[in-house]
Amino acid sequence: MTLSGVLFVVIAAVVAVSALGVVLSRHIVRMAVWLLFTLVGVALLYFLLGAEFLGAAQMIVYVGGTLVLLVFGVMLTAQGPLRELRTAPAEWAVGGILAGLLLILVACTLWRLPSPQASIGPLPGTAPLGLGLLGVQETTPSATLSGLPENSEKLGRTPVAYLLPFEIVSVHLLVVLIGAAYLARARKKLVHRQASTELDRSNEAESGASTNHGAAPEQT
Repeated sequence: MTLSGVLFVVIAAVVAVSALGVVLSRHIVRMAVWLLFTLVGVALLYFLLGAEFLGAAQMIVYVGGTLVLLVFGVMLTAQGPLRELRTAPAEWAVGGILAGLLLILVACTLWRLPSPQASIGPLPGTAPLGLGLLGVQETTPSATLSGLPENSEKLGRTPVAYLLPFEIVSVHLLVVLIGAAYLARARKKLVHRQASTELDRSNEAESGASTNHGAAPEQT
């Protein structure tokens, strides 16, 4: 087995295990962490198969967008400690049936596919677009680019030499957003606690005043 085959098996195993972690976990934050490994693994599979553009889109849209939105939604809407999710037996049965049908469909599709006689290279236009997103400038024209539209070829050869600073800035922005969400949630809890304390004090004062008012006629 070649190195690419070994990497494919390892990454596919990581994706499968993390997907099972998403399904079997009862804590929504742990589900998000498992989902992170799943989405990153799928993006790595795209890169390994030569679909660099799809891998970059997977990282940007799903890992950088959907997952972050899920985490922020949980952090900003949770009013207390997160409860564990309970799955009904009927839901497990329906999910198992659907997963089995999907597995059978995929197995039948793979069984009917003819075995390739030669290695299939990357699709035309995929590698240049991926290289453009990764900041690698292609200077020598390739034979696979002859049939591409002019705009996609130029996009693939566009020099993007600031990928690392861009990623560092994005990580810093993510840290700032998480900190802002945490501070907003802590401030909301503090205001709620102060309001409840003031309400308790006012109730105690009213009850004490009513008690004193009722005891005054007895003394006279």
